[in-house]
Amino acid sequence: MRRSLSAALALTIFGAAPAMAALRLCNQSFDVLNIAMAEPREGGFITRGWWRVAPNQCATLERELLRSRYYYVFASDIFGREALAGSIPMCVATQRFEIEGQEDCLLRGYLDARFLEVDTQEQDNWTVFVSPRPQ
Repeated sequence: MRRSLSAALALTIFGAAPAMAALRLCNQSFDVLNIAMAEPREGGFITRGWWRVAPNQCATLERELLRSRYYYVFASDIFGREALAGSIPMCVATQRFEIEGQEDCLLRGYLDARFLEVDTQEQDNWTVFVSPRPQ
C-alpha cells in the first residue's frame, strides 16, 4: 500500500504536468547575444527585445501557445555584430522595446535590423539554436 501511494504521489508531482508552449532561443556560440523577436499581429508585425543570452544558455522569447507558423529572430553580439544571417527588415530600439508596425523604422526613430524567418512547422514549442560563427 505504501509503495503504490508513493508511486501515485510521484506521478502527480512529476509525470502529469502539462507541456508548456514556448518559443525559445539557445545560444551555442561563444558570445553573449542580444536577442529581439517579431511575430505577426493583425495584418502587421510587432517586435520585442531585448533578451541577453549568455553562451550555453537559453531564453524563452514567447511563453504562450505559438499562434503563427512563422516567427522572426534577430541576434547580435555585444559589439553589435549580427549573429544570425537574416533578410527580413524590421524595427528595433537601443533599449528594451515593443514596436508595432515595421514601416519607416528610421523615420520613426528606430533602428533597422535584418531578422531571420523561423518556420515552427505549426508546432506548439520551438527552439532556435544559434551556433558559433565560422571563422
